[in-house]
Amino acid sequence: MDPKTQHLLTAKPLPLLLRMAAPSTLAFLVQGSVSLAEVWFIGQLGSISLAAIALAFPFLMLTQTLSGGAMGGAVASAIARALGAGDIHRAEQLIWHALALGVAGALALLLLFGLGGQAFLRLLGGTGDALIQAYAYTYLLLCGGFLIWSLGITTAIFRGMGNMQLPAAAMMLGALIQIPLSGSLILGAFGLPKLGITGAAVSAIVSGALVSGILLLQLRNRSSLVQLRLSALVFSKANFQDILKVALPASLSPLLTVSTVLILTALVGTFGDAALAGYGIGSRVEFLIIPLVFGFGAAMTSMVGMSIGAGNTARAERVAWIGGACASGIAGVLGILLALFPAAWITLFTDDPAVVASATAYIQIVGPFFFFQGLGMSLYFASQGASFMLWPVVATISRVLLAGFGAILLAYTLDLGLQGIYYAAAFAMMVYALVIAFAIRLGAWRR
Repeated sequence: MDPKTQHLLTAKPLPLLLRMAAPSTLAFLVQGSVSLAEVWFIGQLGSISLAAIALAFPFLMLTQTLSGGAMGGAVASAIARALGAGDIHRAEQLIWHALALGVAGALALLLLFGLGGQAFLRLLGGTGDALIQAYAYTYLLLCGGFLIWSLGITTAIFRGMGNMQLPAAAMMLGALIQIPLSGSLILGAFGLPKLGITGAAVSAIVSGALVSGILLLQLRNRSSLVQLRLSALVFSKANFQDILKVALPASLSPLLTVSTVLILTALVGTFGDAALAGYGIGSRVEFLIIPLVFGFGAAMTSMVGMSIGAGNTARAERVAWIGGACASGIAGVLGILLALFPAAWITLFTDDPAVVASATAYIQIVGPFFFFQGLGMSLYFASQGASFMLWPVVATISRVLLAGFGAILLAYTLDLGLQGIYYAAAFAMMVYALVIAFAIRLGAWRR
């Protein structure tokens, strides 16, 4: 067995987890700042554009979570388990299978949006210019979707090897390019055309192409533990199944998570464009938790996967609890700080009083529950490494049902209005985390 893999299987979990998580956390935090920067740029265009990006945001979230979370986590898990079993050749074959599945995933999303995207945006409450802008942004983003999927898959390949530094550095480089490029294309600076919110889609595609290209070149380097070799380009049903047995159930999680966002977006939209724009700001800030947790989650997927591949379930569970505690603590502290000082950051995006009020209500109600979001997400990534996705899927289904029906009950039946929707979202977030945590605690992985 490779000495580095052996080290990942025997080193003390907490120090190892912190070393592995640090570069990924920093990289995903920088990447998450792209989302906030784009909201600020779009805020300069007015509340209609903010409402449009709120309508389109679920599709961006779906693309990124499917490619980097569901498929990426499945790829990292499969490669980590192969290396844990000492099979480097199989790990190299899995690279080609992962890239092929990335092409299929990107085309599937584009096809689905082409068939019913505009009708879906209307269902979310999109009308007039906000609908036109949201449709243009989403269609352009999905047309270049494979480059975003390629980014998620190539970074996952290195995480599966236990190499967190290289993909982290590449992603930070991509973010440093994407932020000024987004601003320039959205607002029309430095002689570039003023594309409005579609400029953000263009910059995401360019960044994805750049970062994934760098990582694919590195996989051709002989120093890489797992290499991109033409001799490994042999497709097999077993290797596709190894990835898909995690990716398919895992994809239900982002699909259902985005369904939650879509349901809440549609319900918030009934309270007007200002409420929708405020919710858009709040949900973008919530999205910032994903890069924070993803750093720990990515390390947990690799460490748990290698431990499961080596037959050490006890170590895999220990890694999950240590990583879950770290991720939930960071997310919880962030949520509380944002809730305590909303005016310090919301007014950076807009000065519309109605929009500010909506965003403030969201973060003050949902922010303290970010603790559970961090716990649930980190254990979800750990479950990918264990190749056991039943209870994360059950938890996500529960979240959708509780958020949707709870929002309707509280907002309309009990007449709590917009705040009722936010209360339902917070409660559903808590249940999501507790279901996964109890399942692991009761021995789901040992069965």
